[in-house]
Amino acid sequence: MGPASRSDSMRGGGRVTGGPNKVLDRVRDLVPAIRQRAADTDLQRRVPVASIRELTEAGVFRMLQPSRFGGEEASPVAFYEVIRTIAAACPSTGWVSSVLGVHPWQLALFPLRAQEEVWGEDSDTLISSSYAPTGRLTPVEGGYEVSGRWSFSSGCDHAQWAFLGALAPDEHGNPKDYLTILVPRNDYRIDDVWHVVGLSGTGSNDIVIEKAFVPHHRAYSATEQSQLRGPGQEANPAALYRIPFAGVFSNTITAPIIGAAQGAYEAHIERMRERVRLSYGGQKVAEDAFAHVRVARAGSEIDAAILQMEYNISEQLRYAEAGEEIPYEIRLRTRRDQVRGTERAIQAIELLFDNSGGHSIRKPNPIERHWRDAHAGSVHVINDVERALAMFGRGEFGLPVEDRMV
Repeated sequence: MGPASRSDSMRGGGRVTGGPNKVLDRVRDLVPAIRQRAADTDLQRRVPVASIRELTEAGVFRMLQPSRFGGEEASPVAFYEVIRTIAAACPSTGWVSSVLGVHPWQLALFPLRAQEEVWGEDSDTLISSSYAPTGRLTPVEGGYEVSGRWSFSSGCDHAQWAFLGALAPDEHGNPKDYLTILVPRNDYRIDDVWHVVGLSGTGSNDIVIEKAFVPHHRAYSATEQSQLRGPGQEANPAALYRIPFAGVFSNTITAPIIGAAQGAYEAHIERMRERVRLSYGGQKVAEDAFAHVRVARAGSEIDAAILQMEYNISEQLRYAEAGEEIPYEIRLRTRRDQVRGTERAIQAIELLFDNSGGHSIRKPNPIERHWRDAHAGSVHVINDVERALAMFGRGEFGLPVEDRMV
């Protein structure tokens, strides 16, 4: 049994949350259809509406949503396992599910009024995002006027709201604080620009705004975020909403990359076993010791990435549940292991790609698609390996570390 199949029994999210992962059980039933649509998802450059509808009905997007709005308030560990399972079938669908699925967690930190505006009439309402502060924010009475263009908003065609990054100016017009602002669909347009070589099916198009009004209650400060404070915590007191954004969000990006590696592993093992079964006269065409070693290394890298991710997030959650401050060294370690998790997934998929030989470059097949998608995901800014590792090293040496993504 390979790492993809072992992870379900060895490291189930339900074990961390104290019960079975019912969403995972429902998602497993959807996997064959998601896998069948994977090639078309790439060609259409967005996740099919049918997949989003099925995943919504399965409860994927409510896993991290507050219970007061019909959510499960599940452990992120359970959520990440669901995402890896989806991404193993189709990395683009897994990526969009992960990004759209983490946004209810962040919205839970906003003022209750903002949460009610999004979920008051439909608790299945989805939010996309683009966090780079590329727009212009001007203070006006009661809030801000915003204009600009934001790129890489994965799954935006399926969302009715968007989280966007912006810099709040001081009285002299200089940047004072980084904000995440919440904007409804009728205040922006989507510019279809997503033509890429990897994660083609994520529909990560641009969002364009021309002079929209954002009231104060739809803006959330990165300063509060880094200090693990949010106005929504009074309404949503669960420990889930007292762990760092940096740990939750960064692993949201790494989880589908690991899932892509798991899917490549499954596809490779299935193909090699088929070659053995079809070999003439019992000759085992897969009897190559070097091929065996590569598979062993790939499986180990995937397992290590999953175990570190689950351990670190579970540790943070335990501190939050006990009402204790999460040690900064654990926050640094979480980011260290998150970027290493992405690296491990890439290393695993490279080994599998090499092991597949010429077959790996033929289209369409899961090996080449997952190879492209995993590499595309690895260039996300949250996967800046040297930056995250340097932060950890500074912390180990007792030097100050100032970064909002910790």
